[in-house]
Amino acid sequence: MDLYYRLNVFPIEVPPLRSRGDDIVLLASYFVNRFARRMGRPFEPLTEDNINCLKNYNWPGNIRELQNVIERATITHKNGRLNLDRMLPETAATPGIGNSDPADNGSKKVRSAQEMLKLERQNLILALEATNWRVAGKNGAAKLLKIPPSTLSSRLKALGIQRPR
Repeated sequence: MDLYYRLNVFPIEVPPLRSRGDDIVLLASYFVNRFARRMGRPFEPLTEDNINCLKNYNWPGNIRELQNVIERATITHKNGRLNLDRMLPETAATPGIGNSDPADNGSKKVRSAQEMLKLERQNLILALEATNWRVAGKNGAAKLLKIPPSTLSSRLKALGIQRPR
């Protein structure tokens, strides 16, 4: 505890990465060059699409997440071109998860455990209704949700979801 107070004599405030757009581009370029040297391959500079994609993402993991995204993009490159669209987490494009909810007027919303269970329940019911309550098989809800049928069955049981009569 004493160390905290000693360090707090001169606090340094660093804004989050998402609010430093130019730093995102500089850091991403640095990471591309670093991984290119490590792999012994040349890479094209970041394109405008790459830059826009990086600047529009929220970066909840800050610089470490940016580094991981760039590393994945360099590993899966095609002909020296990075495809960052596929490297960012899917939550970047999923409304209500990791993004602002339009109903919240652009503000972020942290959900409670109860709200998350309610969302999971609603999502499972939507998947079941879309598949006529078929859990497994080629046209089953498990395939639609991209989870094993046994996992879906156990979640249905845990959440008390039963087919309406």
